[in-house]
Amino acid sequence: MLWVKKNFLRRLNKYSHKYSHGTVAVIAGSSEYVGASLLCVGGARRGGSGYINYIHEEEFIRNLVVSSYPDVVVREKFKGIKADAWVVGPGSPKLPRRFNIPHSKYAVLDAGAMKYARRIRADFVVITPHEGEARKLGFVIGEGDEGREQSAREMAEALGCVVVLKGHHTVVASPEGLAVMDELAGPELATAGTGDVLAGLMGSMLASWKPESYQEVVVVIFKAISAHALAATAASAEINPITSSDILKFLPIVLKQ
Repeated sequence: MLWVKKNFLRRLNKYSHKYSHGTVAVIAGSSEYVGASLLCVGGARRGGSGYINYIHEEEFIRNLVVSSYPDVVVREKFKGIKADAWVVGPGSPKLPRRFNIPHSKYAVLDAGAMKYARRIRADFVVITPHEGEARKLGFVIGEGDEGREQSAREMAEALGCVVVLKGHHTVVASPEGLAVMDELAGPELATAGTGDVLAGLMGSMLASWKPESYQEVVVVIFKAISAHALAATAASAEINPITSSDILKFLPIVLKQ
């Protein structure tokens, strides 16, 4: 899978504009996990999308996001928003009991939003569980790389979505049985907030690349995972220990490749 180290971002042409290379809507963060909003939106800003909406009912969190990222459009309600990709769940935002999104091409669901995977209105749904979250969804994860890969395949088939089973050697699996395993990431990623950055990055790269099949979705997701891992590696070469904010700083350097 060495090919994922190149061409992370979709190239722009002279006719490109902010909508043509993807729009993203982010629902992330809470009063308990305020930083997740910044980390997730920060990841989305670096994935190639040209227009990012951030939605949250609490004004102080919206103000925090727009003061940090003035290029992001903040909104109180998500109804009526159209986006190519939605990123929902990092930082445990409060979601309605019957939560759904306007129909979109892609949806990346993290944390508590993953329970909506079966009914979310999107052509391609991606969920991002670690082993503990997989258990909460009703799945037992096998041991070792082979066991994890098989478990990811089973989850993807059962839920009808792409599964990003996070952990040592993260596995990406599609409902069609395709599975790939990351071997770039190191233990430096074992720090709070890295998953929030990754969720935003994946949503933005999906919106920008606009894959049309599960195989293509897996390729784009794997590009995001690889870029995320390489940014952590680059950061750890200069900073020890690294934080999720450091990954955001090094992402632009890696994404130039």
